[in-house]
Amino acid sequence: MSTAQGRCGEDAAARYLARRGYKILDRNVRIGRGELDIVAGSESLLLFVEVKAHKTRESGLLAVDEDKCTRLYSAAEAWLVRHPQYSGLQCRFDLMIVTPRIGLPGWVPPHIEHMKDIIN
Repeated sequence: MSTAQGRCGEDAAARYLARRGYKILDRNVRIGRGELDIVAGSESLLLFVEVKAHKTRESGLLAVDEDKCTRLYSAAEAWLVRHPQYSGLQCRFDLMIVTPRIGLPGWVPPHIEHMKDIIN
């Protein structure tokens, strides 16, 4: 998908998290050996969220390989060094796959699948 579609997917994912009570702390941060699409927090949890805006769920899953997970982990470590006030929170790595609703009007929001704890 295009950069604009990727940005729309990230915006939809951020709104999804905000509606569930998470505060969006940072977005599109290039740091360490990677990039963090969304960093979100609650009182006790810090989420590092990778967002994949793809035409299919399967292509979104294939885009998150072992190397990608290693780069996410590196970026999260570097982010925590810059933001030590969050170091006491439990950290979790999530994947959000945003797919368009094929055949439906443009005003219908995309489907969002939120996969929790993708890196152990």
